[in-house]
Amino acid sequence: MGRYAISLAGTHKMELKLVLISTLLVHFCYCNSQKEGNECINANAKYCGECIQAGDRCGWCTDPNFLKQGETVSTRCDELQSLMKRGCHATMIENPRGQQKFLSNKTVTNRKKGAEAKLKPEDITQIQPQKLSLTLRSGEPQSFDLKFKRAEDYPIDLYYLMDLSYSMKDDLENVKNLGTSLMLEMEKITSDFRIGFGSFVEKTVMPYISTTPAKVLNPCTGDNCTSPFSYKNVLKLTSDGKKFNTLVGQQHISGNLDSPEGGFDAIMQVAVCGEQIGWRNVTRLLVFSTDAGFHFAGDGKLGGIVLPNDGKCHLENNVYTMSHYYDYPSIAHLVQKLSDNNIQTIFAVTEEFQPVYQELKNLIPKSAVGTLSANSSNVINLIIDAYNSLSSEVILENSKLPEGVTIAYTSRCKNGVVSEGENGRKCSNISIGDEVMFTISVTSKGCPRQGKPETIKIKPLGFTEEVAITLNFICDCECHKEGIKNSQLCHFGNGTYECGACKCNEGRVGRQCECSSNDVATEDTDQTCRKDNSTDICSNNGDCVCGTCECKKRDNPDERYSGQYCECDNFNCDRSGNKLCGGHGRCECRVCICDSEWTGSACDCSLSDRDCKASNEQICNGRGTCECGTCKCTDPKFQGPTCEICPTCPGVCTEHKECVQCRAFGTGERKDTCERDCSYFKLIKVKDRDKLPQPSGSSYPMMHCKERDANDCWFYFTYAVNNNTDKEVHVVDTLDCPTGPDIIPIVAGVVAGIVLIGLALLLIWKLLMIIHDRREFAKFEKEKMNAKWDTGENPIYKSAVTTVVNPKYEGK
Repeated sequence: MGRYAISLAGTHKMELKLVLISTLLVHFCYCNSQKEGNECINANAKYCGECIQAGDRCGWCTDPNFLKQGETVSTRCDELQSLMKRGCHATMIENPRGQQKFLSNKTVTNRKKGAEAKLKPEDITQIQPQKLSLTLRSGEPQSFDLKFKRAEDYPIDLYYLMDLSYSMKDDLENVKNLGTSLMLEMEKITSDFRIGFGSFVEKTVMPYISTTPAKVLNPCTGDNCTSPFSYKNVLKLTSDGKKFNTLVGQQHISGNLDSPEGGFDAIMQVAVCGEQIGWRNVTRLLVFSTDAGFHFAGDGKLGGIVLPNDGKCHLENNVYTMSHYYDYPSIAHLVQKLSDNNIQTIFAVTEEFQPVYQELKNLIPKSAVGTLSANSSNVINLIIDAYNSLSSEVILENSKLPEGVTIAYTSRCKNGVVSEGENGRKCSNISIGDEVMFTISVTSKGCPRQGKPETIKIKPLGFTEEVAITLNFICDCECHKEGIKNSQLCHFGNGTYECGACKCNEGRVGRQCECSSNDVATEDTDQTCRKDNSTDICSNNGDCVCGTCECKKRDNPDERYSGQYCECDNFNCDRSGNKLCGGHGRCECRVCICDSEWTGSACDCSLSDRDCKASNEQICNGRGTCECGTCKCTDPKFQGPTCEICPTCPGVCTEHKECVQCRAFGTGERKDTCERDCSYFKLIKVKDRDKLPQPSGSSYPMMHCKERDANDCWFYFTYAVNNNTDKEVHVVDTLDCPTGPDIIPIVAGVVAGIVLIGLALLLIWKLLMIIHDRREFAKFEKEKMNAKWDTGENPIYKSAVTTVVNPKYEGK
């Protein structure tokens, strides 16, 4: 009973050890995985501000007694749950959060067409909110909803920019009445509509126009044309449609030499000359009408113009005066200026140039392309259709973002449908009075520009209204304000004590500012105590004192840590047979240094070959190599510690069968080569099996064999090796062949069997026929008994007597 109790106690102790080891391994793996994926720990923050900028899950423990022996200041920065698990009370964790504040949040205008009170454009609100302030914590997104509603009866400014090169002659006639006609159509959309007109031809230098005096005065042949010009602002935006018709009616066609026109110069001036054009802060439409292509940046070199377009207004007396000085603008430059001035462009072009302007439309946001008839007779319908297409689409854009700030959009369009167009910035098929909602999320990484406030703007493309967002950044903790300068807690006043840790003065470093920067290679003294920039200080086996590792002591004086980073020890080498370095070497910096006759990571590989010798004194029986004191057989048929076991090798009897057969009986496969191949043994013939030598009477190993030849005859022999050199074979000189069968009884039996089988088959056939006949006869008798005979006259019977009646016979 006592032994049983002791055994149970030992088993219980072993189970406790296994549980303890498993727990330590799990904890070690968990800690390592936490370090690898923990942005707070990886930030290696030295003060609270650095910690909260590492991520929105990071907190800083301000408890002065939080750090344990061997931990650095940076370990105060960790995920919130981890800090609390490590013993930091929630009230001692610094974890500021972002916030948002609406500064202007007027509701969108619910105004309908025909309302008595006519609002000014600046009184109409289509976007909400208008101004807000966001306070951003690094990694924490701040989200808000932006509402957009297309106001009914919203004012529209439309500027008609027309190509007046000679090919547009018939188009000008139709445009002369455009003003009043377009006014009537636009009244269906808005009661506040203004229209303007401008024209363009080409740069007034060679090779775009002919500079001969006669061609300058009249570039057309046989017609009265006006002199070439780059761009003219003919009519400032006005609500007087008749004035539009009058001024346009006074315009004349001009001409140039090449096919592409200088329309981009004109578009740039229309976009940037707001005062001369008369743009209001309303919906702005630019109708660009042409039947040709366009010149763009770089083409000016043909006329010796190399200065890039400056994107500024150069109108004097409503005429562009710098076309000969500045190159054409680039497409990107035009996109920027059109977007900055909230101008939506409608390209009214002939069918021939549709593909070119479709590609241009893809590069210019909020633009449309319409097919212009040969004489521009459909221009009004084209403008109305293009306007409806543009106004039914809402695309948000934002100004340039500060470094480290990102913005994401999610749109909930008509009927709550979530749209993924333009990365969530776009809604289509929006009618007047429809509301759409965008969720905008702003995130900051780090603290841009030392935390100074930044302003960004978000607006719908083609609309003048916008949302102004002031961004404020959380770059430091609240406890930073309560810091104590030159605190005695920081090694006699060598630093500021804030948020539970010391922030050292210039020239001082260390956990408590106890070291001089002149004495250490870097301000981060812990960094010099880390090997390969790892997170472990002194490999977790020592303490960092002013940039130098002091290794821990072990309870066992024979065990010790060593190395610059305490990364070495003399007790953690590989073991073999539960012995350090297998008992055949010493441990130095976790590597075994083996004795002279041993090698391997645990000194468990012997260099001696004494255990590899076979019984014949050969190394591995000559069929392998000796490695680490063990044979590695090179012939796959042989096994065993010395390569002497061959389970698949043929037996001795089979090996010598052919030679014994050919020498004793002159038969077998080797009978032709017997003298050459089978003379390696001495053959002795005996009369019978009793005369064969027996193993008990022999002084050397012997094998008794029984083999069969090709005629199924058995022969018997013994094989023996005498003194490892002489081989003797004793063989019985007569073959033991099986006797043949008696043929006559076999033949008689076969014949008798065939006859009997035939008779049996005949009898069976006869029996079956008798049974069949009896069944048929019984069936006939039954039918005969059931038959009914009638005495009536047979209907097919005909009598042999024929009676003929004379028709004249009167019976007299």
